[in-house]
Amino acid sequence: MNLAEIRRDVVWYVRTLEEAMIRATAEFGIEVGREAGKTGIWARTASGAAEKLAAIGVHISRWVTSHGFAYNVSTDLRYFDLIVPCGISDRKPASLEKLLDRRVERAEAAPRIVRHFGGVFSLEMRETARDEFFERLEHAEAFAAVPA
Repeated sequence: MNLAEIRRDVVWYVRTLEEAMIRATAEFGIEVGREAGKTGIWARTASGAAEKLAAIGVHISRWVTSHGFAYNVSTDLRYFDLIVPCGISDRKPASLEKLLDRRVERAEAAPRIVRHFGGVFSLEMRETARDEFFERLEHAEAFAAVPA
């Protein structure tokens, strides 16, 4: 995304990504929120512990974003036992499957994320073929490389 055309504010961008995921998760009947001083979205377990459902990592150059977020849908959480996710050793990750205690397909979650992403950023979302996407990306990169 070109934040120069939307809003030049990195914190706003990250919080808006969180908001899209919070709204999408609410459609599953799961209440999630933010944790002070930590990025991502967090769900409370029955024991009251906060578990991370989504992580955010962005890179911004000339106000154009790359990277983004990881929204754990059906993630095998055992892999996180091998690392310290996001450098937070006292918290566990969560997934939609774990929180709902049922199988969740990516195809069930993706449209919700896309719809809320468009909503919070006031963007019209539309499906694009992979080839068209890369063609448009190349055009945008070539245009950005031209000196003003």
